[in-house]
Amino acid sequence: MPSSTQLQGLRLHLRGVVQGVGFRPFVHRLAIRHGLAGRVRNESGSVFIEVEGPGDALDAFVAGLTTDAPPLASIDELRRTDFEPLGLEGFEIAPSASQPARRLPVSPDVAICDPCAAELTDPADRRHGYPFITCTDCGPRYTVIETMPYDRERTSMRVFEQCPTCLAEYATPSDRRYHSETNSCPACGPRIWLAEPKSGSTPPLQTLDTQQGVTGKTPEPRRVLDEAVERLLEGEILAVRGLGGFHLAADATNDAAVRRLRRRKAREAKPLAVMVGTLEEARRLGEVGPEEEALLTSRERPIVLLRRRPDAPIARAVAPCLDTVGLMLAYTPLHVLLLERVGRPLVMTSGNLSEEPIAISNDEAERRLQRIADAFLLHDREIVSRYDDSVLRVVAGQPVFLRRARGYAPLPIALPVAAPVPLVAVGPHLKNTFTLVHDHSAYVSQHVGDLENIETLEHFQDTLERYETLFAIRPEVAVRDKHPGYLSTRLAEELNLARILDIQHHHAHIAGVAAEHGISGPVIGLAFDGTGYGDDGNVWGAEVLVSDLVHYERLAHLRYAPLPGSDLAMRRPWRTALGYLSLEPDAGPAFELALDRVSERERSLAERQIERRLNAPLASSLGRLFDAAAAVLGVRRVARYEGQAAMELEALAGTRPAEPLPFPVVDAGLLPGGRPVPSTHNGDELAGASGASLGSSRAPRTHWVLDPLPLLISLGQRIAAGEDRADLAARFHESVAAAAVEVAARACELTGLEAVALGGGCFQNARLLASVTARLQQRGLRALTPRALSPNDGGISYGQAAVAAATLHREVEA
Repeated sequence: MPSSTQLQGLRLHLRGVVQGVGFRPFVHRLAIRHGLAGRVRNESGSVFIEVEGPGDALDAFVAGLTTDAPPLASIDELRRTDFEPLGLEGFEIAPSASQPARRLPVSPDVAICDPCAAELTDPADRRHGYPFITCTDCGPRYTVIETMPYDRERTSMRVFEQCPTCLAEYATPSDRRYHSETNSCPACGPRIWLAEPKSGSTPPLQTLDTQQGVTGKTPEPRRVLDEAVERLLEGEILAVRGLGGFHLAADATNDAAVRRLRRRKAREAKPLAVMVGTLEEARRLGEVGPEEEALLTSRERPIVLLRRRPDAPIARAVAPCLDTVGLMLAYTPLHVLLLERVGRPLVMTSGNLSEEPIAISNDEAERRLQRIADAFLLHDREIVSRYDDSVLRVVAGQPVFLRRARGYAPLPIALPVAAPVPLVAVGPHLKNTFTLVHDHSAYVSQHVGDLENIETLEHFQDTLERYETLFAIRPEVAVRDKHPGYLSTRLAEELNLARILDIQHHHAHIAGVAAEHGISGPVIGLAFDGTGYGDDGNVWGAEVLVSDLVHYERLAHLRYAPLPGSDLAMRRPWRTALGYLSLEPDAGPAFELALDRVSERERSLAERQIERRLNAPLASSLGRLFDAAAAVLGVRRVARYEGQAAMELEALAGTRPAEPLPFPVVDAGLLPGGRPVPSTHNGDELAGASGASLGSSRAPRTHWVLDPLPLLISLGQRIAAGEDRADLAARFHESVAAAAVEVAARACELTGLEAVALGGGCFQNARLLASVTARLQQRGLRALTPRALSPNDGGISYGQAAVAAATLHREVEA
């Protein structure tokens, strides 16, 4: 073996996110530091290094490639081979070699880095106060890239010609702005200005000069920001153009301003995100533990759901009736400058009318936001892709996505089974994302939204086209939900691909969680959400499945109850409670609070719907059970947005200890009121870990039913007897968790499995998720929870893709 000081040669091949993140200059600096000679070059998403030097220096160099890599880099694979030293001298950055057909990872946009933040606030620096300061370690990526590979001429920055000083930085390997494609300064880069709409239906924007009024000139940034701050402090609403679109900003301490924003935006009650300038400010508003701090200060800078401090100096209208607040730290230079000047928290909610996509261009913002915003803080760096803020919360020490977008998408997520052909999974109707697949790589889109208007549909189509271009994928198979009424279901047909696969909603939930964990074999799945189209034509939403990536069988579910008014019941929790009451009419006194102040006419209409089965589908939905419990306890009878009743019930329960109430898990054949309808599974028999088949030549039998009626009746009786509402809310949560784990344990015993996947929007509920996870672990079972994606419908498209890839792979093998 050669000695540690003997001259050796080493070739390295690295794959991952290693282009456009300052990786080559980093390699150059690392090699010089260790006294090594050689070269480094890019080749379509990979980095190739040839390096020579003493063995100990080479070892230190290789170790440093991973331990000291640039913040935005991500190394998926590192291969090394030895070669005889060639006597290389110095270390050079060789020209890149391009292979257009290769798929290149695209870095997400990330927050301003510490060195840039220091320059931003340094009066002696030439970029002092410059709202677009960036380097290779920070700033926009995905939202400015038009095509790959990532070079300035293929981004929206190409219109800004670098000044000689910026160009020198760009061309110097030792500079941290070497090949920083967004590099600019006040002399050559984007600019900001303040504007307001003129009167009229579709007026153009006017630039405001604080001293001279309307002008065609671009004012000095400091004066623009001072004027913007003055308007915010006066209670005005500003539309602020950011990285991936507009925010609507308002003083979060001004209740009247926040209420005015809600009224104009048509967002009556949903919580609004708040931005602060520092971690210390965040601590004054919410409880920040180590995990929350890590998220808040990460380069992704998502919105983090924190438990709100009782004395938090923000308006109650920010998050009415909830005990949490969604906080994020300023993540762009413009945000940093704005928050520093305003000196108080700001509401920073998506720049849209409620349920529409976020606005991105100046013209679009003026057209769509003119009746919401009093003024517009604009810039001239064009936004190529819409990009909402990501939202997470910490549950039992682990981050859980509520929305995955800025900072995380479009980085690929691996599939455990490779797709034999490219495919696209179009996702669900609500909280839509899509997933584009090539081989093992699943490119899950950023949050698209609810497919309920033409604007969101266009956002879906534009983003899909963009993904296909960026990642050089032309899908041959479309994958969709089984629900015939989803707009995404029709979209799959309009793609005109060779084949369409239909995937059951809750199978996709469970398959997605298992696939995230690299599991392709069978697991027990708890799929808990609001609604999903069931194989029997009913509404599913509390399903216990045994599932692998191809097949599933329904082992248990929540007892069916009618939903009078169907989708209307999501906004009228009293209707869901009435559906449960119809199963046991003698329990009327326990449902008194739920039906209080409901007009006789409305109630009679709902009762006739139940009796005649007119627009009153049977549902096994846990989300609707939460609504019913909220109504029975008098928490909320009418909701202004989906999930409001459940969120307020969770806030009421808090973290107080509680014991479960009766929530029986009964044999399906023993359930009073008739037999449940059995489900089907996809195709062949499904074998459990024990090897025993769970399928048969006939439709499989549902083994158990969770009967919530005793629980609802007990809640109603206890609240009528004067028991504390918050205690009962906590007991309801523990009752659901205990029953869920009981039926999961039975399913594990039946199948010989030990892993339980938790999927569906109900697992956004921190108390439910923490309790179910802890109870499973106490029984020696392994809880699989989503980590890279949300448990809600935002993860459905990835689950669809995982099922489709495994199904197609099995067909090829057969």
